[in-house]
Amino acid sequence: MEPTLVACPACGKTNRVPAQAAGHPRCGNCKTDLPWIVSAGDTDFAAVAEQSPVPVLVDFWAAWCGPCRMVSPVLDKLARERPGKIKLVKVDEDKSPNLSRRFDVQAIPTLMVIVDGKVAARQAGAAPAEVLRSWLDKALAGARG
Repeated sequence: MEPTLVACPACGKTNRVPAQAAGHPRCGNCKTDLPWIVSAGDTDFAAVAEQSPVPVLVDFWAAWCGPCRMVSPVLDKLARERPGKIKLVKVDEDKSPNLSRRFDVQAIPTLMVIVDGKVAARQAGAAPAEVLRSWLDKALAGARG
């Protein structure tokens, strides 16, 4: 699991963000919460997503999938809007057949919200940004309540 390099939205410094951690990533320079956007696969999904200390938005995608390419920047934006609150975990379903079977992924993109290791919400197919934002906010609110 290679760390992801993320520029701090507050000070611009580049930070290494690990795929898994006990807390959530903060800028080493100014201590601002950082967006947490990582990849996971069959071998590390449990550690990266299911054992996450914050809710996880999982994106099952594939490189050949047009709708996946449309949704990906929206998901990145949602994660950047909620630093310290969620972790975006991208799963290339072509490289992770065991996860695809385990979660019965029938269509891509398939999105899931995982809270405390359990699937709290699930949605298949591409949707407009506002629909995805509303779905995510509702899933997170339901998980807290």
